[in-house]
Parts: sequence; C-alpha cells; structure tokens
Amino acid sequence: MAEGFYKRTLPSLAIDFVSEEGKQLFAEGLQRGTMEGFFRLIPYFQTQSELTYCGLASLAMVLNALAIDPGRKWKGPWRWFDESMLDHCEPLEVIRGRGIAFDNLAGLAQCAGAKVDAFYASQSSIDDFRKYVIKCSNSNDCHLISSYHRHALKQTGSGHYSPIGGYHVEKDMVLILDVARFKYPPHWIPLTHLWEGMNYVVKSTGKSRGFMLISRPHRETFEGNA
Repeated sequence: MAEGFYKRTLPSLAIDFVSEEGKQLFAEGLQRGTMEGFFRLIPYFQTQSELTYCGLASLAMVLNALAIDPGRKWKGPWRWFDESMLDHCEPLEVIRGRGIAFDNLAGLAQCAGAKVDAFYASQSSIDDFRKYVIKCSNSNDCHLISSYHRHALKQTGSGHYSPIGGYHVEKDMVLILDVARFKYPPHWIPLTHLWEGMNYVVKSTGKSRGFMLISRPHRETFEGNA
C-alpha cells in the first residue's frame, strides 16, 4: 500500500453528514427551512485542488452557486469560476505557497463581482454570527464562508476555509461543506465550536479569523449560447 493518508476520522463532536444522525439533522433542518442554501451550494461542491486552496475552492463554489458570470472564459467557450481564475489579488503561486488572507479573499470575491460583507470574529459576536447563519440558511440569495482554526473543532491541521451549508436550530449546529474532501467529509459541528475556531488569531496578521456573507448584486449579465 502506498504511503500517505486516506482521510481522517471525524472527532466525536462532529456528526458525519451521511450518518443516520446526520441524515436526521438534515431532515429536521429541511423541515424548519434552514437548509435552503444547501440546495444551491451542493451542485457546485468541489475539492480544493491544492492544499492551500481552501479559500479559492470555497469562493469558486459560492460564486458558481450564486450564478455570477465571471465575464471571461474558463475553457473553450465556457465562462465558469475555477480556482485557476481567482488570481486578481495575488499570483496563484503565492497563494499555493502560503494560502490567502481573510481580507484578500473578501477582496477577491468583490473583484469577481459579488457583494461581500466580511466580519472578523473579534469585532462581531456569536449572536450576530448565528443571525447571519440563519439568514443565509433560510435563503438562496447569500452564502456564508467561514475562516476557522481546525484545532477548535478537534481536527488535525490549522487554518481553513469552507462554506456553511445549513443549520439546525434546536441543536445549534452548522453543516460544514469541507472543501478538503480528501480529509474530512461534510459534517455537522456545534456552532459554538466553529465560533471558537474563528476567534483564533492569525500570527501573520495579528487579526482573528472570521466569516463573510457573499451575495449576488443586481447587475447586468452576459448573454450568449454555446
């Protein structure tokens, strides 16, 4: 057998999306209307192509879910968001080497044509975060990307980005659509643990992690057939 890792086991505080308990949480969230955003996101769920591309993969996934036209070709005649096209703020080689900072990812989303509301955890509150999670979970019009430290979730690794795919009101749990799908599957996690992970300070910036709401502004779209 080849050396290396084939996935990680989820910690006990997480619930695998495809487990019986995970399915039950999904069904209950669906009944309560807090899984609406999931159906927009899931067709565009992707695995990050580089170990440091979690931010780019999360953003490409959300931009495609919002049906934002990049206005330039991806391959052939097709206009489509891909990690390789998200190079407005920093060269991809730089991002491949060290990842992308929170501010830069928010700026990149704006450059791509999205409306962005970004919040550092240190300048927000868990109540506000929960309010925005519920807002986007109830809607097709916005999606939320979280920047968190995996240690708070009892996972291996360090800083990470992933979209939030839904919310369970009674359990106060969020569904993380982890773009590192080679490592962890989609999973439910207590919102309080995710909030703790967003409060970790990034050494290179001296700022906490946070979350951003990404939505589609009213703007003209490109037309064409292929």
